[in-house]
Amino acid sequence: MAIFLTFLLGIGNFAVHKAVLESRHPLLEQLPAILRGFGGRASLGVEFVLLLGVLLLAAYGHPGWGWAYLGYSVINGISGWLIISRRT
Repeated sequence: MAIFLTFLLGIGNFAVHKAVLESRHPLLEQLPAILRGFGGRASLGVEFVLLLGVLLLAAYGHPGWGWAYLGYSVINGISGWLIISRRT
């Protein structure tokens, strides 16, 4: 069950990440060049590696990483909302 919930959180994180990239917010100009590569898709790769790592750790019996990813998802959602709504 923890793996499934982590996967659902990952889908949400990818959606927020994609929306932030498509917002063309001026804050994105401050990202390192390596993360801006391929139109921001390099940063989606980092997001994928993070999700894969957490899924593997959860699968091998480390549920604390799932809780940490939940915290990351909450922070990611709030910051994504702030960027998309231009409140920053």
